[in-house]
Amino acid sequence: MRPLIIGVAGGSGSGKTTVARRIVEALPPAGVNILEHDAYYRDRGDISYEERCGLNFDHPESLETELLVEHLAALREGAAIDVPRYDFKTHRRAPDSRRVAPTPVVIVEGILVFVEAKLRDQLDIKIYVDTDADIRAFRRIRRDIEHRGRTFDSIREQYYRTVRPMHLMFVEPSKRWADVIIPEGGDNKIGIDLVIALIRQMRGAEMAG
Repeated sequence: MRPLIIGVAGGSGSGKTTVARRIVEALPPAGVNILEHDAYYRDRGDISYEERCGLNFDHPESLETELLVEHLAALREGAAIDVPRYDFKTHRRAPDSRRVAPTPVVIVEGILVFVEAKLRDQLDIKIYVDTDADIRAFRRIRRDIEHRGRTFDSIREQYYRTVRPMHLMFVEPSKRWADVIIPEGGDNKIGIDLVIALIRQMRGAEMAG
């Protein structure tokens, strides 16, 4: 069966990862995979660490989206793929990759998933997680300090330099491509339950577990 590919987009800290995980938890473990768009950041080993720290990671050009498109096409054809692993502390790709086999449902999650037409064309369902800017900002601060080894000053500088302007330029406008908009992310149980019901309807009995 051709995989059902679901895109989950929204601003940084919107709760899109939580939404994706809630969907995964409601489906049979062997029936679904998540691909993070963030894993496809370009490997800029040609420049120094200091220069990499100054890159605009919220611009579409920072991501090797063409590789993700190739991988989704391969999954549709029944082929396994090797997903890159990205180290957010060094801003480099790790030497090893993650092997992903085709599953009935594939979730693609990231802030810029709806921006490029070639990637949008691979998505059967497009979900946008819409959360207020102040909540998104606090969640991002906590994530970057706790999980990415960042300082508050560096997070603040990046937020005003690239995160906020890129959100207004690319992420927020991409909401118009969504099939479903879920306000408040993982806290919206009804919205998530409706999406899960739709997936089960489209995939049939194999997704009922």
